[in-house]
Amino acid sequence: MKNVYTVTQVNAYIKNMFTQDFMLQAILVKGEVSNCKYHSSGHIYFTLKDAKGAIACVMFAGNRSGLKFPLQEGQQVVAAGAVDVYARDGKYQLYAKEIWLDGAGFLYERYEQLKRDLQEQGLFAQEYKRPIPKYIHTLGVVTAPTGAAVRDIINVATRRNPYLQILLYPAIVQGQQAAASIVNGIRALEKQGVDVMIVGRGGGSIEDLWAFNEEIVAQAVFQCSVPIISAVGHETDTTIIDYVADLRAPTPSAAAELAVYDYGLLQARLDETSLLLFEKMKRRLENTRRRARELGVRLQYLSPAGRIRERRSHLCQLEEKLTERMQGRLKESRHRLMLAVEKMKGLSPLEKLNQGFAHAADENGRTLTDVNGVRIGERILVHIKNGRITAEVKEKEEWKWQTNG
Repeated sequence: MKNVYTVTQVNAYIKNMFTQDFMLQAILVKGEVSNCKYHSSGHIYFTLKDAKGAIACVMFAGNRSGLKFPLQEGQQVVAAGAVDVYARDGKYQLYAKEIWLDGAGFLYERYEQLKRDLQEQGLFAQEYKRPIPKYIHTLGVVTAPTGAAVRDIINVATRRNPYLQILLYPAIVQGQQAAASIVNGIRALEKQGVDVMIVGRGGGSIEDLWAFNEEIVAQAVFQCSVPIISAVGHETDTTIIDYVADLRAPTPSAAAELAVYDYGLLQARLDETSLLLFEKMKRRLENTRRRARELGVRLQYLSPAGRIRERRSHLCQLEEKLTERMQGRLKESRHRLMLAVEKMKGLSPLEKLNQGFAHAADENGRTLTDVNGVRIGERILVHIKNGRITAEVKEKEEWKWQTNG
């Protein structure tokens, strides 16, 4: 006889089958909301349907934090949770843990959730941001090989620095393969040792930009040892990697300007600096030469040779002064001598004799100065210019000379 099972056993068996199916334990289901009811217990009961089917759903009160908007009839949503069997009634249903609006709304919810998760992990922390080098030799670019973004980056970068080397990794930036392609590009350029990396693409919808909101891309940007500038979409577009990257640029062109220093500006600054240095060096050399001349003069003044020359000059001056004084003294002495000679000439007996005067002396040679010093009949000696006369006193007469005064 065949085995017979109770309803409870069958429901339990089916429930066990659902429990063992991994896919059913973590599944995303999208559809239109209908029969939405908020229970007084806090649970939400509703149905998800599409054109060909429907599935009963429940979100328990404990999971209401996974709902960021009021659930209403007719909404297109995506519910994340597990499909399981309610054994008592023998019905399977979706036990929802999170619900997002489908389309852009769904992606936005996923975006916000990943943003919160990565922020909690510290991937947005400022202390992990690496500075962008001011002067680079090699620029890495991870973007689509065609399109406006890559052309803008190349044009701006080469205009600012024509000597820059640009390494382009032609990544897929949209679709299911985009996230993996972007990650491969980041890792490949990191191995090449570029100085800075730009990761991005042109503008688009949130669906078009979604690859840059994937966690694997955010982790690759965070783990990369090369500074990364994110350049995704337009200025109003913000993706997850904008928060993780070391620097966010509003556009690809702006990213190139942030990554590449303007060579022309640098050259102008170098020329200006060179001119300033030349002027400063010129003034410095002039000051040094003037100082050298001053020191040379001072050295000549203080050096032994200079001191000797100075003393020699001083001695020459003293010699000249001494010679002048000696000549003056000699001249003065000659003058005085001449005066004395003339005076002596006036007092000399010979000069008197030459003038016709005679010198009288007694026989003993004593000079006769008084008429009373001789007697009549005595012999006297009379000296004249060219000889001596012996004479006898015949007579004598005493005179009294009258003097004026």
